[in-house]
Amino acid sequence: MSLKMLPTRDGYGNGLVELGATRPEVVVLDADLAKSTRTDWFQAKYPERFFDIGIAEQDMIGTAAGLSLGGKVPFATTYAVFVAGRAWDQIRTTVCYSNLNVKIAGAHGGISAGGDGATHQSLEDVAVMRVLPNMTVILPCDAIEAKKATIAAASMHGPCYLRFAREATPVFTREDDPFEIGKAIVMKPGEDVTIIAAGPLLHEALLAHDQLAAEGVSARVINMHTVKPLDAAAVLAAAKETGAIVTVDEAQLAGGLGGAVAETLVSTVPVPVEMVGIVDTFLECGLPEELAVAYNLKAKDFVDAAKRVLKRKRGD
Repeated sequence: MSLKMLPTRDGYGNGLVELGATRPEVVVLDADLAKSTRTDWFQAKYPERFFDIGIAEQDMIGTAAGLSLGGKVPFATTYAVFVAGRAWDQIRTTVCYSNLNVKIAGAHGGISAGGDGATHQSLEDVAVMRVLPNMTVILPCDAIEAKKATIAAASMHGPCYLRFAREATPVFTREDDPFEIGKAIVMKPGEDVTIIAAGPLLHEALLAHDQLAAEGVSARVINMHTVKPLDAAAVLAAAKETGAIVTVDEAQLAGGLGGAVAETLVSTVPVPVEMVGIVDTFLECGLPEELAVAYNLKAKDFVDAAKRVLKRKRGD
C-alpha cells in the first residue's frame, strides 16, 4: 500500500492553526516566507497574531525574545539555513542565555532544498543548535509527527528548535501514536543491531529494517525525534541489548545525532557505532532524491552500515 506524501512543514502549519484556536498567547513571526513555511495558514485565521518581520532574521529573533518577555509564546519561522546561520548570535545571546520561551522553526532543512544549491541546503543547523545551552532540538519524521512536535513545543518552557522539510515525504506514523519531547520511540524491535534515525530519513531506516530482516538480521529501529535532550536511556538499552549501533543524519556528521549518540555511549557502553550522514562537504545541486542517492542516504546505505558494524561486533 502506497503512503500519503506530505512535507513536514505542512504538519507545522496545521499545528500552528490548532494552537491558534486553543492558545491565545501563541504568536507567529515570519521572515517574508510565510507561504513557503506554511505560516500563512496561521496568518489567514489569526492575522492580529501574525508578524511578517521581512527579510531580517536577526530582527525576527529579537522581536520574538521581546514578545516572550511579554508573556507570549512566539514561533519565529524561516528557512533553517537562514535562522541557524544569520541569526545564531541573537539565538545564543538573546534567547538561550536568558532561557527565553522562544520557539524557532527552520523550514527546508537537510537536503530538501536540493535544487537551490549549497547556500540553501541546511546541513549544519542540527550541530549549531544542539551546542547551545537551554536549547531543545526536534526533527519530526513526517507531517503527523511535525504537528505533534509543534503543539508539544508550545507547552514546554524554554528555547526550542524545530526542523522541517520542504519536500513531500512519506507519512507513516499515526495520529494516535505517542509523542513526548525527549522520549525516543522504538519503531521496530530487534536483537542484532540498532538503527537510530530522526527526521524523514527514518522511513528509509524502516525500509532498511525490512531488507535486513530478509537476510536474517534482526534490526531495532529507533525514532530519535528529539536530538537534544537525547533519550540516553533508549540509547544505552539498545547498546546493551543489540551490541551495535548505526546512526543516520540528514546533516553534517560533525555535531549531529551520531555525535550525540557516540558521546552518550563512549563513557558507559562503548559498542561499535557506524555513522551515516554528510561527511564534511557542501552538496551539489539536485533533486532531493538524487542527492540522497549520491550522498549515501538511502536504505541500502543503512543496510551496508549495519553489515559493517556487525562485522566489528563479531570482531571479524
